[in-house]
Amino acid sequence: MPTQWSKTLIPTLRQVPAEAEVPSHQLMLRAGMIRRLGSGMYDYLPLGLRSLRKVMAIIRQEMDQTGAIEVLLPTLQPIELWEKTGRRTAYGDNLFVVKDRHNRELALGPTHEEVMTELACGYIESYRQLPLTLYQIQTKFRDEFRPRFGILRSREFQMKDAYSFDMTTDGLNQSYRRIYDAYCRIFERCGVPYRVVEAEAGPIGGSANHEFMVPSPTGEDLILESDKDNYAANMEKCETAVRQSNPDGPPTGVLEKIHTPDCLTIADVCKLAKIKPKHMLKSLVCHGETTGWVIAVVRGDHELNEAKLRTATGDDVMLAADDDARRAGFAIGFVGPQLGKDRNDVQIVIDFDAMQDQFWATGANETDYHVKHFNWHRDVIIHLPDRIKITDLRNAIDGDPSPKNDGGVLRETKGIEVGHVFKLGCRYSEDLGLCVLDENNDRKALVMGCYGIGVNRILAAAIEQKRGHDQNGIIWPASIAPYQVLITPIKYEGEVKETTDQLAMELERNGHDVLIDDRQDRPGVKFKDADLIGIPVRIIIGNKALKDANVEIKARTAEKPTLVAITSVTAHVMELVSLT
Repeated sequence: MPTQWSKTLIPTLRQVPAEAEVPSHQLMLRAGMIRRLGSGMYDYLPLGLRSLRKVMAIIRQEMDQTGAIEVLLPTLQPIELWEKTGRRTAYGDNLFVVKDRHNRELALGPTHEEVMTELACGYIESYRQLPLTLYQIQTKFRDEFRPRFGILRSREFQMKDAYSFDMTTDGLNQSYRRIYDAYCRIFERCGVPYRVVEAEAGPIGGSANHEFMVPSPTGEDLILESDKDNYAANMEKCETAVRQSNPDGPPTGVLEKIHTPDCLTIADVCKLAKIKPKHMLKSLVCHGETTGWVIAVVRGDHELNEAKLRTATGDDVMLAADDDARRAGFAIGFVGPQLGKDRNDVQIVIDFDAMQDQFWATGANETDYHVKHFNWHRDVIIHLPDRIKITDLRNAIDGDPSPKNDGGVLRETKGIEVGHVFKLGCRYSEDLGLCVLDENNDRKALVMGCYGIGVNRILAAAIEQKRGHDQNGIIWPASIAPYQVLITPIKYEGEVKETTDQLAMELERNGHDVLIDDRQDRPGVKFKDADLIGIPVRIIIGNKALKDANVEIKARTAEKPTLVAITSVTAHVMELVSLT
């Protein structure tokens, strides 16, 4: 049945709420789709819930098409599962941990790798039951330090997460490709432009993985793409072509110590010493379980990429806490790579661009002092040639050479992550004992994949993308719009009411969901609200056009309405919906 505006809840707002920063947040609040309950918590009102359910329906259809089986697992998870996999520590403060009345700790699941693996442990006993992919659409929780951007970064959200179980890596590759292809269809059907980029696994772990990104100027993720369209990766993963290093040049002068009191940042030192950041060396103290102390060196105007550092060292190396580093004798804020010649417990990992023949300034390894005319050969290499490594260590930036080594140049854009697929391997099956008999009757750990979609994020991304909104409101793709057709009678009475009701029923019989704006407001108010909520097709019915058996039809993005005979309305609407 068609829905009447006056009999549902669509509390539109004229003013932009003060807390709303990005278009999707502003417009979903103004269009009466969501309402803020608390920090990072939102009510979904009828329009928002209809769109959310449409996204879920598309996801279910495409996942079922792959042969995946839907389940529903608890949000509350035993904390012991997270401790067995080490992820309680890895997730850190983002993991919601609660206690029940018996003082037992439980996790509010941000994801379900452990729980899904535990389920598989109970039922998969033989390779004959494989391959198997299970999925769910579930409420997840993440204790965001700073929830923002509405449903883009909230503390409670809807996610579709799927998990594949295979006996071999080849089997995983097939399952991965099957879900990867399904994701492409999902985002195409949802009407959001997307790009697939290489990505880091983060706390979920695993080897190869890809993110599905919707390009948007308000996106929080940085993407670098080759201008030859053959490579794309997020900032954490993006590689560059091998850049030449040149450590053997002569010194630019005698090593000169300069007093830099309270200069703890590159900017402070550069301002005091009148040095450009590209002539500074940034030496960061890091530590690994097996590697020990590592000094990571990048140019002063570049940023260390910790994932690349871990790859370079083959260890889970991360930035050391300042207090720990000070206790170990490092002058934090004033560290320079030349300290390696005096300490046998330090390795030096250097980015290509930091290992060049030029004027350098760096820390003097003494609080409140730096040095000028640092020289790699004189001050480091001849003292510890076996404890330095030169590699790609920094974040890629716009203008870097593509790692394809084909003359391509990386260009930076922003995007919103809406999906992520991972090849987990045996990471969770080994930790949780998911081992089954193979065809040779040997017990082996299953090979797993993990596949997530941010359901709420698809709605926000559809609005944030370039064609998802204008100065008047939302522009929905027809497939996930709360309604496909909005009928706006000038006055909902008499012949206009009769024609409105008849057209609404006919359109719904032909597969279009319809909202009737039956309010007794002025036409201008109705038209503004129509643009604000973004329904793809609007039909305007008034006495003047009805005299000639016509109505006006306006696509959301059209400048003016078109006069259409009543007998042709269904066909015209069908054509417009297919184009949005």
